[in-house]
Amino acid sequence: MSEIRHIEFPEKDLPLRNDVSVLGQLLGEALVEQHGQELLDRVESVRRAAILMREGEDERGESLEQALAGLAISDVEHVIKAFSTYLRLANLAEKVHRIRRHRAYQREGAAAQRGSLAEVFAGLCQSGVNATEARAAIEALRIRPVFTAHPTEATRRSFLEKEYSIIHRLVERLNPDLTPEERQRAIDRIRDAINSAWQTSAVPSTKPSVADELDNVLFYLTDILYRVAPALYESLEHAFESAWGEPLGLDTSTVLRLGSWVGGDMDGNPNVTAETLAETLETQRHALIRRYLPEVERMARYLSQTRGQADFLPEVEERLAEYRAAFPGTDAQIPSRHREMPYRCLLRFISTRLRATLEKRPEGYSGPAPLLEDVRLIGDSLEANRGRHAGLFGMRRLQRKIETFGFHLATLDARQDALVHRRVLGEWLGRPDWLQLSPGERTQQLVALLSENELRPGKRAGDTGGSESLRVFQTIDQAQQRYGQSAIGLFIISMTQGADDVLTALALARLAGLGIAGSVALDVAPLLETVDDLQSGPAILEELLGLDLYRQHLERRGNRQVVMVGYSDSNKDGGIASSRWSLFEAQTRLVDIGRRHGVQVLFFHGRGGTVSRGGGNLVRGIEGAPPRSVNGFLRVTEQGEVINQKYGIRPIALRNLELMTGAVLRHQLGDTGQDPVAEDAELMAEIAAAARTAYRKMVFETPAFISFFRTATPIDVIERLAIGSRPAARRSGEGIENLRAIPWVFSWAQVRVGLPGVYGLGTALGQAIERHGLQPLRAMLARWAFFQCLLNDAEMVLAKSSLEIGQRYAQLADAADRPIFERIETEFRQATEHLLAIKESRELLADQRTLQRNIRLRNPYADPLHILQINLLERWREAGREDGPLLDALKSTVTGIALAIQNTG
Repeated sequence: MSEIRHIEFPEKDLPLRNDVSVLGQLLGEALVEQHGQELLDRVESVRRAAILMREGEDERGESLEQALAGLAISDVEHVIKAFSTYLRLANLAEKVHRIRRHRAYQREGAAAQRGSLAEVFAGLCQSGVNATEARAAIEALRIRPVFTAHPTEATRRSFLEKEYSIIHRLVERLNPDLTPEERQRAIDRIRDAINSAWQTSAVPSTKPSVADELDNVLFYLTDILYRVAPALYESLEHAFESAWGEPLGLDTSTVLRLGSWVGGDMDGNPNVTAETLAETLETQRHALIRRYLPEVERMARYLSQTRGQADFLPEVEERLAEYRAAFPGTDAQIPSRHREMPYRCLLRFISTRLRATLEKRPEGYSGPAPLLEDVRLIGDSLEANRGRHAGLFGMRRLQRKIETFGFHLATLDARQDALVHRRVLGEWLGRPDWLQLSPGERTQQLVALLSENELRPGKRAGDTGGSESLRVFQTIDQAQQRYGQSAIGLFIISMTQGADDVLTALALARLAGLGIAGSVALDVAPLLETVDDLQSGPAILEELLGLDLYRQHLERRGNRQVVMVGYSDSNKDGGIASSRWSLFEAQTRLVDIGRRHGVQVLFFHGRGGTVSRGGGNLVRGIEGAPPRSVNGFLRVTEQGEVINQKYGIRPIALRNLELMTGAVLRHQLGDTGQDPVAEDAELMAEIAAAARTAYRKMVFETPAFISFFRTATPIDVIERLAIGSRPAARRSGEGIENLRAIPWVFSWAQVRVGLPGVYGLGTALGQAIERHGLQPLRAMLARWAFFQCLLNDAEMVLAKSSLEIGQRYAQLADAADRPIFERIETEFRQATEHLLAIKESRELLADQRTLQRNIRLRNPYADPLHILQINLLERWREAGREDGPLLDALKSTVTGIALAIQNTG
């Protein structure tokens, strides 16, 4: 599987082609080793037939269908696995190529890489931003990626470690000084990882627990981001000094903090409880201290400075004397030859205390602050005593890690459905009529309730989760006391419909003993998800900020209100154009309301992997955000396959953090966060309304649509995948409104029809062109980053879609329902035609050749998986949708196609 001659690579990308060829050859060898030459021959015949179909030499795909016909189920599984593995290896090769290109930029000494902090700062400096302005913006900078348990790929921890091994060896081969023997050893290690992965099931047989999801996320937190954080701070400092010629002179360790939903996201997931919340925080603490320990012990070996040969701050000697008195057992174990080495001895005591912390013994650290004090003291002493080049770098890096991660590693958010809280509070208050009250009536009574010095529950009529809900708040209180305030992030209220939903969370917190009247140590964030919710959001915030009691609460929380905005459900509700415009308008109005009340409104962006769930190019998304809506603060969810793509290896993780940071600074200091001109806003509102009408007419008002969706996509397979601890639907019922956004989007991605990211836009653009002509749309594209982002994201969806493949899936539907696909085809062709006309381009992705090439590279390896999936769906459904080999094979096709598409959920 090593030939990729059907793709032309520019000279700079030839090393990528070579890597893909090497990996393909090793995979071919693995197929022969594991199953014999016959399997490799079968796979090669399928691959060649798929290329012929894609290159137009066999448009009907007869050769491909013939190559796949008559395969036994065991052979089908092997073919699926072969193509899936190839796609996985191609993805790894592209990651390594990104590292190669980044190094080329640095080595060639040319202009800084696009989007890097060096490039952003140089541009800001040239545009007239001075060092004082830039320094103030950096001081306010807060980057907050939040990792969630929404996996749309089944990448198990065992696979992640094998992938990392392959990447490490490919990077190793970049070294031109390797001997032939060393190069061969690297190849041997890659071969070993490929064969080991082949013998491992890529699809878990059982649904993962919350602990399994945490284990997956911990790989990225502890193996990647823990190591990358100090490098981000150093990049900020170096880029600033390079641009303005003076030191930054700021503590940059406040810039990055990590967040997580794993173990705290209760919305629709009965597996997440107060217990999982507590266990998650303890597991994170344990994993983090396990990272600190070897660094402390390594620095103890390195810092051998001896009295008489180096000087030390008096505080070092004083701290050492205190520890010798407090820990005589440890002191007795220090060899005599080390006793004249104060740093080494002090680090030995730090290690003792960290181990005691792990074991929960009283001599352990009570929190990260005293540990930080010890580490900072050693760094200060080195800095004051000519130790800048004698170990200071390592100590400062450790100090910055402690400042960033504390003892909690990642801030844990909690999330719950507003309706659950309403029911619980009604029961605890002994009010069976509570749900029947209007939101305004509940708000009025909640204000009176929260004004009381003590809250006492009434007589409960029943308990449908009330005790558990209070236990969650009690656990939050205990966690804040044990791990610090930063261990708990936001309490997010899903499906917020009124000010009463925010007050209800505060009331339950009070009932649980968290805080006193007017003061609850908790930041409650309403989540505005649907288009209607986004439109109602400003009125909800206005009502909240008009309540003296809530203003007092915010004053104690720094006069900052976080609002979470959801891209997924708003898109599912109204389509991409309506969703994006509703989000833009809501943020604009919410910011204005906050400014009038003297409250800073901050946004938490609930983005998924796909364009229709807020994915796509995050940098363009930030640049297209409403003015005054960023202000140095970016809190955004990271989920699904996007986590692996963006944070799977350290250089790429650093690159992504730099891109996010640079985009935020450009929005604040550059020319991207501008108000749209009035005619652009009016035209965009017109496009959004027309797009929503067309979208809803198809998805919600066409009676046969649900039937078509459930037969022409593998939604019934996706609902049975063991890739997440949450159910696929939020509430019962087969309607689209009850289905979670992830399986909704994932199903369309599997059939190569990005309906959620396109439908309605073609109609809307056509109507706008008919009414106004092309020129106003082209002018809007040229001057408004928001519209650029919308069209570019839709263009990517169109490019990744394949109507030819979609047509094959449509044949699975009843004949009476198939005209629906004709409407989809028409919409997609209109969207393509109008988008290219506005952009004055001849083909999709003409300005993104790398992405265009990547899609073309994967198509011949995805096509056989699609055809096999269609065939298996027919057979499985006819057999009654039973568990067994057919379903297992189908699950494998889902994983393989997800690897090809890359943005799936």
